Amino acid sequence: MTAIKPWYEDWFNSPYYYQLYFKRDKKEAEEFIHKLVSYLKPPNGSLMLDIGCGRGRHSIQLATKGFDVTGIDLSEESIRMAKEKENDHLHFFLHDMRLPFWINYFDYAFNFFTSFGYFNTRREHNNAIRTISESLKTGGIFVIDYFNIHFEEDHLVPESELEIDGVFYHITKWHDETHFYKKIRIEDDKLKAALEYHEKVVKFSFGDFTEMLAYQQMQVQEVFGDYNLSRYDLKKSPRMIIVAKKMMRKS
Repeated sequence: MTAIKPWYEDWFNSPYYYQLYFKRDKKEAEEFIHKLVSYLKPPNGSLMLDIGCGRGRHSIQLATKGFDVTGIDLSEESIRMAKEKENDHLHFFLHDMRLPFWINYFDYAFNFFTSFGYFNTRREHNNAIRTISESLKTGGIFVIDYFNIHFEEDHLVPESELEIDGVFYHITKWHDETHFYKKIRIEDDKLKAALEYHEKVVKFSFGDFTEMLAYQQMQVQEVFGDYNLSRYDLKKSPRMIIVAKKMMRKS
């Protein structure tokens, strides 16, 4: 009996995924990275890890600012394309965030654009947080950019349509107590038949992240509510951008 693939394996390798989410001006990524770097003030040459890097749009921005950046992602297609941009200060690897990576190596780690919450069990997500914590030196900083579930619940649009370069996307959204769901139906004249993909993302709250991080010796330092790094508001903020620091392990 053939095992059913997780939804993200096919969807993240699809060119339609990038057309839907990332066929946009680089300005948003550039401005967010600029504000984040201005806030964090990393020393030149800092070692940085971009977890769930996709094709590397944030990694590239960080590398242009004088940092040594490594991006990891489990999408073969994304990493193949990211590797075309590699240089002496920018590196990409095919890797699952649930598995250990380089230990006690990085000064900073990032997880951008809700690249978390995809797995089936809390244990798998804990394993991912453990990977991130172990990859950081003591005193290292981790930043995770997740959606604010309370804002998402209040502003969810059940159905929408979008046309990008002649491709039509019909999007259906809903949620239950534990997850947000999305169905994406794609109609393209180049296809013999419409395609359909699904997304399923866990409703992790600020409290959930605080707990998961603390269990892996990371302590929350700050939380922002949008890409301008505005103050986080439980109901009004569209994002939940958490800054955590790896603490010394207690003996």
